Amino acid sequence: MELPTPGLPPKAGRHYFGLMQSPKLTQSPKLTLSPNQGEPPVPAYAIPAPPQPVVAVDGDAPFPVRRIFCVGRNYAAHAREMGADPNREPPFFFCKPADAVVADGAAIPYPPATQDLHHEIELVAALVSGGVDISVDQALNCVYGYGVGIDFTRRDLQNAAKKKGHPWDMSKGFDLSAPCSALKRAAQIGHPAAGEITLSVNGTERQRGDLSDMIWSVAETISYLSGLVRLAPGDLIYTGTPEGVGPVVRGDRVEGRVAGVGTIRIDIA
Repeated sequence: MELPTPGLPPKAGRHYFGLMQSPKLTQSPKLTLSPNQGEPPVPAYAIPAPPQPVVAVDGDAPFPVRRIFCVGRNYAAHAREMGADPNREPPFFFCKPADAVVADGAAIPYPPATQDLHHEIELVAALVSGGVDISVDQALNCVYGYGVGIDFTRRDLQNAAKKKGHPWDMSKGFDLSAPCSALKRAAQIGHPAAGEITLSVNGTERQRGDLSDMIWSVAETISYLSGLVRLAPGDLIYTGTPEGVGPVVRGDRVEGRVAGVGTIRIDIA
């Protein structure tokens, strides 16, 4: 796959996984004039600006990713298989870096420092607006669209961290750990609250659930999360996974589907 060429502006075909190459920026410490009269000046940085992570959109320009939030154990059956109480306790969250996003159809390398890489299929909500203390009634107004995501997890690192009471960061927030399909706009498909969510490995189904099985709905999740941090346009929320999580190895093909939203396919190289 072609790597972005430094200094070239973004254009069709210049994506690497979920990244879009940033425009070339001057090395001057001062603001430089925009090439188009009337536009704001382009800021200058000490080093070249990193590429902007993006997710494809069905029928629209790419969606710029600001942050990635993930909801832990949001399906009761999955909570049980992870040894947790599935009662409706307040949701908890972890994050992945924005540049962990991976486009549908990509082949990703098996990550380092693990012998137990797991798949977790998820509905992804992409935000067009945000704020703090958003009410449940207003939460879905913040959603631009939805995608099909996979939360890849280094389960052995996660289990070791749990035993020591350490953070999960390196088990969840590693490179290329957040594949996401092209988004479908909410204006196009509405706000899915029910429908099958499935994942297969090499054609064998591993995970099956229904969006209606989520302990916390998308609206409730957005509302609760906005009480912890200010949400903003460009945020992605991976909304949890049904039961059946399990390992993948080099050479596996992972395929996921959320009814009414789309599909995703990722190969493990």
